[in-house]
Amino acid sequence: MTELEPSLYFSVLGPVRAWRGEHELDLGSPQQRVTLAALLLGRGRPVALGELIHAVWGEEPPKAAVSVVRTYASRLRKVLETGPQGRLPELLVSVGDGYLIRVGDDSLDLAVFERRVAQAKKLQTAGDLADAAALLREALDAWQGPALAGLPGPLAESEESRLAEQRLGALETRLDIDVVLGRHDTAVPELLALTAKHPLREQLCQLLMLALYRSGRQAEALAAYRSARSSLVAELGIEPGASLRDLHDRILAGDRTLLDPPTLDPPTAAAHGPVPSAAPAQAGDPAAAEPHRPGTAVAPAPPADQASAPAEQPPSPAQLPSDLPTFVGRQSQLDHLRTLLPDNGGPPATLVISSIGGMAGIGKSALAVHWAHEVADRFPDGQLYVSLRGFDPNRPVMAPEEALRILLDALGVSPARIPSDFDAQVSLYRSTLARRRVLLLLDNARDSEQVRPLLPGSAGSLVIVTSRNHLAGLTASEGAHPLTLDQMTPVEAFDVLAARLGDERLTAEPRAAGEIITRCGRLPLALAIVAAHAAARPGFPLSVMAEEVRDNHSSLDAFAGGDDSATDVRAVFSWSYRALPAPAARLFRLLGLHSGSDISAPAVAALAGVPLREIRAVLAELTRAHLLTEHFPGRYVLHDLLRDYAGELAGTEDTERERDEAVGRLLAWYLHTADAAYPHITPNRPRIPAQAPPAGCRPLEFTTREEALEWCETERGNLVDAVHQAAGSGHAGIAWRLPAVLWGFFYLRSHTHDWLDTTTTGLAAARAAGDRRGEAQGLVDTSAALRGSGMLEETIGPLHEAMAICEELGDTAGMSTIVANLGDAYLLSGQPGNSVEYTLRALAIARDQDDAWSQGIGLANLGDAYRRLGRLDEAVTCLEQALTFLRKHDNRWVEGVALDMLGTVYRRLHRYDDAVSLYHQALTTHREVGNRWGEGYTLGNLGDAQMHEDPEAARSTWLEALEILSDCDHADAEKIQERLDRLA
Repeated sequence: MTELEPSLYFSVLGPVRAWRGEHELDLGSPQQRVTLAALLLGRGRPVALGELIHAVWGEEPPKAAVSVVRTYASRLRKVLETGPQGRLPELLVSVGDGYLIRVGDDSLDLAVFERRVAQAKKLQTAGDLADAAALLREALDAWQGPALAGLPGPLAESEESRLAEQRLGALETRLDIDVVLGRHDTAVPELLALTAKHPLREQLCQLLMLALYRSGRQAEALAAYRSARSSLVAELGIEPGASLRDLHDRILAGDRTLLDPPTLDPPTAAAHGPVPSAAPAQAGDPAAAEPHRPGTAVAPAPPADQASAPAEQPPSPAQLPSDLPTFVGRQSQLDHLRTLLPDNGGPPATLVISSIGGMAGIGKSALAVHWAHEVADRFPDGQLYVSLRGFDPNRPVMAPEEALRILLDALGVSPARIPSDFDAQVSLYRSTLARRRVLLLLDNARDSEQVRPLLPGSAGSLVIVTSRNHLAGLTASEGAHPLTLDQMTPVEAFDVLAARLGDERLTAEPRAAGEIITRCGRLPLALAIVAAHAAARPGFPLSVMAEEVRDNHSSLDAFAGGDDSATDVRAVFSWSYRALPAPAARLFRLLGLHSGSDISAPAVAALAGVPLREIRAVLAELTRAHLLTEHFPGRYVLHDLLRDYAGELAGTEDTERERDEAVGRLLAWYLHTADAAYPHITPNRPRIPAQAPPAGCRPLEFTTREEALEWCETERGNLVDAVHQAAGSGHAGIAWRLPAVLWGFFYLRSHTHDWLDTTTTGLAAARAAGDRRGEAQGLVDTSAALRGSGMLEETIGPLHEAMAICEELGDTAGMSTIVANLGDAYLLSGQPGNSVEYTLRALAIARDQDDAWSQGIGLANLGDAYRRLGRLDEAVTCLEQALTFLRKHDNRWVEGVALDMLGTVYRRLHRYDDAVSLYHQALTTHREVGNRWGEGYTLGNLGDAQMHEDPEAARSTWLEALEILSDCDHADAEKIQERLDRLA
């Protein structure tokens, strides 16, 4: 690999930036910076084109995504591989269909940060704390804000969280060392700020309390504990962990042993473990259970009452269930779990807790057992297993006392030696494990309180916990490493079927296999059940199995497991559902009525008909039970099969009226919130009349255009689904009104497919309901959507139909609008003569009604018609008059369009400088109103004007236009690509 010139340096710990020496490089648009960030985070690994596309756009890339990403790569090559002296060695290399970037570790701030942190930890282990702290401070100083700051897309979201956790971990380590070294004056202000920002991190609170106590501020140390406890109880419903409670008790008692930092182990001893004390520690002494580590701020407490340890070592237990012979997939999760243990194949230096969560049937236990077998040989003192029956249909939840007795028995402790007092049992259990390295698998836990007494108190062991609930308490107070399982990838799901049915059977019917995978929601339990049915009928084609699953769409009948409830999807889901309190159970059922792909908290509040502040707690209950996933802050999603189950429950446990009212509230919420966005997106336009929202429906409000557009973009899929659900559930008024208030958004963001889909659906609903006014509006909206979709000749018919309905209803305002729209439709369909006729009629009506707003639009359309007829002088006059009206009445949207039209007239008159000036004015206006398609269109025209004198400038402008139009998934992107191809 060619070494990178030392003068080139990249930064991702903050905004993504690059320098050559002292000169900062221009890395282009945010999307282009995402592409570079994905390559840099690949750390020398080739990044496939699909990965780059997903990093930039997520699950909904534009059609031209491939060409746009290749354009980004080409631009990055030009920036990074061109120096003051000309071309530099190749840096961004094509590999397969993707790319890799050749960057040395010294040339990326993240690599430098990670190296310094690793070196600091080695120094800390060796007892060289001052140098370790200095190196950590140097590493942390490299951060210039949140990682990948300002970048859009899923890559930036996930990596920012991951890297922020790395930074906070390094900061905690440095502060720990500072407290050990007695640097309380500098540590306290930092710890105060950090505990305020991260109130649930107990390690930070512990350091703050200790630093305050050693500074003579005992009362403040105790107040810090009370604040942390209040946060944990309020946010998570848990008490602080044992170590924090112990420190509080010692400070409250005025423990003077805390006032001096602990004596550090000599470096030579630290490499081999803790130095023995003068007198051997007794069993039951916390110091025996948790030997002091170099650089740890809190020394062990003095010996307490001592419990006796067993005199002999019993045989090592080996209780793990058998590994699933058909286990496949979950490689990324296994890779994550493997990072929790040392690379050298030995046991961990501390107690490691892995908490594996996820919905019912997602494969938590299978993964836990598989990984436990993989690492079992690292724990020679035994492997323990207990099913805690957290969600068992036939037996009660196992109490911690029962689990302790089972574990003590497995460890060889005589029943006669087990005390009756629960706390004494915990002490005996931890004393028994104090010198052992064991693997403990706690399966199917109900909550953190059930698990906490079962955790060893000493280093060197691994605890794996599985639960359908989110065990936030273990993460916050015990340092557990959470891992939430999601549905399998399509490839993993295929492998699950292949492991049970064989590759040949699947490859012979790939379409049937794909349908089974999709309809099973990539849920391992559902896949296993269908595979078992197929394996029992080896002579049946897979298409028959796919048909059975298809016939049971929106039902779980296809996933019944016969006489074994553990392999029946409906039964397995029911165990989680039955554990819910009544409000959470009701909300779960109602969520099955929502047709969208995900749902926001305010929308959920409307669905349930309760205030937002109340619904948040209920949502938290469902997410903790893994019956609902918060895939983005404030946004929730149901697995497809859970949605089917929730819908079944709603159909049997809620009345038809309750269901209809819930759906009506939700659909009204979407309509009225979209209507609240309408005046921000299309200011000064007439509103669409609608009934007041029903009780329990509290629509959102907006203060800026950006807020309104962002909400529409975020909810776009749900808004489309809402139109279809309204049409199919007797809410025809919502079905046609919703696309009517969304037209400006659809136009601005060029979502033409959704626009046409919703308008035709709303039109059909209005016709079915006999709503003539809704039918007229639907015809007008459908015509506009056809125009936006490029089907120009089809736009005229619906407008004439709408005109006839308006005449029937005596709607003169509607007729005026339709006449103007007909002028525009004839123009775009290549009939400028008819366009002039209708536009002049619309202008006359507007003048008679003293409607200056419509006059501005009409004059702009007339000027464009004259341009197409070649009557350029008349076009200039009309467009200049139009601009006067548009500016006077602040119609910035159409002003941008009119400036573009006038620029094109001047270009045809060979007045290129005037044309370029007008195009730049149009671009400014488009950007102010958020008209992305208009911006891309005008950039295309600007490039045409620049070709007269500067083809290279035209190329650059067209590339910018291509990026925007591709992002909008607009057909004009192909026209721009053709211009670039001709130029090449």
